[in-house]
Amino acid sequence: MSSVDAALLLATLLRQEGPTRLTDAAARFGLAPSTAHRLLAALVHRDFAVQLPDRRYAAGPVLGSAGTLAPSSALRDAALPHLRALVAAQGESVHLVVLAGAEVRFVATVECEAVLRVGDRTGRTLAAHRSAAGKALLAGLDPEELAGMLARLAPAEAAHVHRELRAVRRRGFAVNDQATERGLTAVGVQVPGARDGRAAISLAMPRVRFDRDRLPVWVAALTVTAAAIGADR
Repeated sequence: MSSVDAALLLATLLRQEGPTRLTDAAARFGLAPSTAHRLLAALVHRDFAVQLPDRRYAAGPVLGSAGTLAPSSALRDAALPHLRALVAAQGESVHLVVLAGAEVRFVATVECEAVLRVGDRTGRTLAAHRSAAGKALLAGLDPEELAGMLARLAPAEAAHVHRELRAVRRRGFAVNDQATERGLTAVGVQVPGARDGRAAISLAMPRVRFDRDRLPVWVAALTVTAAAIGADR
């Protein structure tokens, strides 16, 4: 069975029969678990599937009803004018992400004009607990769902993330200081409302331009932008 055939069969299974576990999907089509995991990860990456908090896979937004716009596409279209305005005002790159299981997926980036800048991350995924936007999203989850998201982490790391998220809830924003990439710092806030899925935005910059004294300005600008995106969704 070719990889294309197997991926299409997995997508059809999710669309027609609902959420399934990796091991069940692998057994259904005679795939090695590692192969099924790779194919499902590719489907998640392209919005054909999503990973649920209980680790099952379900049909993603691309597999919605014919003629409907995928939620991430509608969100991106609504967000881009606001992201461009934020970049123009703050002079740093801005990302829009959605929560996909225990990861965040970048659905849009608007780059700033600086020579030294954070580039386009569209289509990439990162562990939610390591990114600024991801931490802003995790902080808004209920305790049971959050526990499921962090279950795969070592106890010490999970405890550290819980402490970080308590601070995020208290402050209303999250910071990623080189946790995902050396020399990169970002500030993130959640986009209010859940009609198109959980989303957040982050202002990302080279570490050399990060200034804690500017945090109140950045957070205020991010919060206003997130509210405007939420209102347009």
